[in-house]
Formats: sequence, C-alpha cells, structure tokens
Amino acid sequence: MKTPPWYWLVYLLSAVVAVAAAPKRPPNIVFFLADDLGPRDLAVYGSSFYETPNLDRLAKEGALFTDAYAACPVCSPTRASILCGQWPQRTGITDYIGAPATPGAWKRNTRLLPAPYVDRLSLDTPTLAKALKSAGYATFFAGKWHLGPEGWWPENQGFDHNLGGIDRGGPYGGKKYFSPYGNPRLKDGPDGEHLPDRLASETADFIAANRERPFFAYYSFYDVHTPLMARPDLLRKYEEKRARLGLKEAWGREHERDVRRVQDHAVYAAMVEAMDLAVGKVLAKLDELGLRENTLVIFTSDNGGLSTSEGWPTSNLPFRGGKGWMYEGGIREPLLIRWPGVVKPGEVISIPVSSPDFFPTLLEAAGARPAPGQRLDGVSLVPVLRGDAVTERALYWHYPHYGNQGGAPAAAIRRGPWKLIHWAEDDRVELFRLDLDPGETTDLAAREPQRVASLRAELLDWQQEVGAKFPRPNPAYDPARPSGRAADRPVGSSSP
Repeated sequence: MKTPPWYWLVYLLSAVVAVAAAPKRPPNIVFFLADDLGPRDLAVYGSSFYETPNLDRLAKEGALFTDAYAACPVCSPTRASILCGQWPQRTGITDYIGAPATPGAWKRNTRLLPAPYVDRLSLDTPTLAKALKSAGYATFFAGKWHLGPEGWWPENQGFDHNLGGIDRGGPYGGKKYFSPYGNPRLKDGPDGEHLPDRLASETADFIAANRERPFFAYYSFYDVHTPLMARPDLLRKYEEKRARLGLKEAWGREHERDVRRVQDHAVYAAMVEAMDLAVGKVLAKLDELGLRENTLVIFTSDNGGLSTSEGWPTSNLPFRGGKGWMYEGGIREPLLIRWPGVVKPGEVISIPVSSPDFFPTLLEAAGARPAPGQRLDGVSLVPVLRGDAVTERALYWHYPHYGNQGGAPAAAIRRGPWKLIHWAEDDRVELFRLDLDPGETTDLAAREPQRVASLRAELLDWQQEVGAKFPRPNPAYDPARPSGRAADRPVGSSSP
C-alpha cells in the first residue's frame, strides 16, 4: 500500500518536535590559567613586543574584559579562589604555598611577622571539578597545581585526570621546561620536548577522547613563571626583533625596588608566544572536532607580571607595580571569554570582575547547582556575558604577607572607580580614582576624607566577615638594619 503524502509531513513534524524537546547538551568548558602573566602581556591588551595571535583571535571571537582581577597578588590564593568560588581568606590559603610563615622560619628584618596561612586545599572543599563531575562532566587537569602536597593533588579534588599537577609552584625538576621533566604526574617525553606544547597535546587528546560527552578541561600553565627559559628558535626571533625595534632597557622605582618600564625581554617574550601557541593547539582541536560552537573558553592569569624581581622580565605599564604588590600591576589580569551564541564577538566589557566569579559562572553555564550549604563569594558572569545590566558591587583583597617582589602586608577595596589600599606596617591608606588614574600616580586620600572613611569601614567589615588574619609586630625587627624589601637587579643581564 502506497504511503500517503501527509504521512511524511507528520513524520517530519514529529521529528522536529522531538529534537526541540530533547534536553540540550550543556557546553563543554576549556579553562586556561596562565601563571604570572601581566595585564599588558598580550598584544590585544597593548603589548607591542610580545606576539599572541591565537589569544588575540580569541578576543575577537569573544569578550575582552578591561577590569578583571585576581583575588590575590600571588598564585596559590588565586588558584584556590577559582576552584572554590570564595575569597582566599575563607580557604585560609592567603600566601603562595611554601612561603615561610612561622616566627621561627621568618628570617627577614621586617616590621611585622606575616600572618599564618593554610598550606593545602581542604579535601572537604566543594571544588569546581567536583561540581562539574557530579553534573556529568569528564574532568581533566594539566599543568601547575600548587595547592598542597601529595594526597591533595587534582585527582583528590574532583579531576579524573592529572597531567603535571603537583605541590611545586614551577617546573623545577629535571630540565624544567624541557623533557625530562622530573614530574611524578607527567611522563617524560623525547629529550628536549617543550612543556607547554606537551601539555597542550595532552589537553587536546583528552578533548578528543571525550567528545561525545560534556567535558571540563583545565589547562593551568606553568608558563610564564620562572625559571625564565625559552625555545631557542623563539628566543632568536625576539632577540632579532628587539634589535630591529631598537628597544632599550628603562627603569623606574617602586618603593625600594627597581621596576621595569619597557617590554623588551627576549626570553620572556618567547615564553609568552610558546604559551599562545599552546592555546592555539587546543583551540584547533575544538575546531577539528566540530566542538567550537558548544564550548565555553576562558583565558586568564593568577596574578600580575613580574616587574620588580626574579629577573624583572616584564613591564605592566601603565599599571603600577607587579606580582606581589597591591597596585593594579599586581592584581589586574587579562580575561578573555568565548561562548558562541551567548557572547557577542568583539565585545569589550569594563565591569570589574574577580577570580571567585568563575565558579558560579561555570555552574550556571553547565546547569549545575552548588553543593548544599556551599558559600560562594563570586557572582555569575552569565548576565554580563549576555549584555544584561548588573548591580555595582565592591571587590576586596587582603594579603597579610611580605611578597618576594617587594610588596608588604596590605588590603584593598575597589568600589566603582575608587580603590583604597591600606598598608599594615604604618596603618596608612592610599586612595586612587582608577578611571582617571589607572597608573595610581595621584593619592587622593587627603582630599577625600569622607570617602576614605566609608571605604575603610567597608573593608574592615569584609575582613571581619571572612575571618581575615592579620600580621603582628616583629619583636626582632631592627630599624637600623636593611628592611629586607630591597633587591638589586642584575645590571646588564636582565634582558637576555
């Protein structure tokens, strides 16, 4: 019997209805976290020396944030805040893990003794990886962890796979950035294999193996952290570029430290490009597998660029200071987010955001919920990404430690364009208006006493609410001795 024409019409309509009614697969998530990458270290953020074509393209295909912040001017606290969605003070991880904190271990001649801190991320913490895993995601970690000793590594915190994540803050084993790595969570590759490329390949392989289900791939770069090491071919490229451009070193002062004022460091530039190439390899795999349209990609950093120590490899100008400092150069970050169908390509977003915001953002994107009773300090950025209006809020920082880069214990608050910094050593405040003075060159505290009082009170209320710990006087401090905050750069050898 011949099938009537109306049958096929009904069949097609039923199929369309079935497809429309089927639950939409949640987006895949690829999260890139750079280490020590400064707010001006991408070409799309204003660098005229470093080349980052893959990240520049990511910015054009998604959103670029102009006022994105790390929760701390050093690494481990920010990393904890991303995984927990909380201010670092709640986790207790307020300094880089491994920093001396007990009175007996503290040998520097400083006015204050740093506050104690927690040296590992609690296994009871409801991490982002645990939440996404419970929502059906395959979870993968590659690169730097630095959130506790063995037993507290990524595989203990919700990640199905861990390639390279251990207790160390840098690639200090083996040949460091080149194989053999000497890393108990990363098999050695061929002699001379480059670490960022290897981890990009591992990330791409994970994506390919899990293409049929939602996945969360967290590539946490060791780059561009010290030691400063580069591929020879890229190093030659930037040595030649520096000579061609006629770049010369330029220096200023930040308190007792020299600060680099020009981006001209060839090794660092080569490390930045190697990082960009690794990002490009992962993004190319998404394109190859047809996964781009349903994948949310985030790229950011854990603190500002090194400008006052440890090789002095980059400049954060026009922002002041760098890693370890409470000035903008130490906490402002690049942030790029691509989410096809949600984020308008080429969008520039000036709303201030911070690293605790990633947890609720990714939960909402995945259609997942926080654990029962879980406290989240961040807010979802999904409304921001969709272009909706959002309510103004304050952002906070509390770093009761002495950084290796010259910074001293400090806390800060930003509300609107206003930023107040409180320095613990001398109970002194600075006030800046960032929209008019992003370089924090003019302290307005004396002219704005009422604003200072209001912001200081708000900061104190927040410190109390999150259980912030404070430094205390150092009974061994000798004002006649050097402060321990100064450091001499290697004259004539700081720009290999």
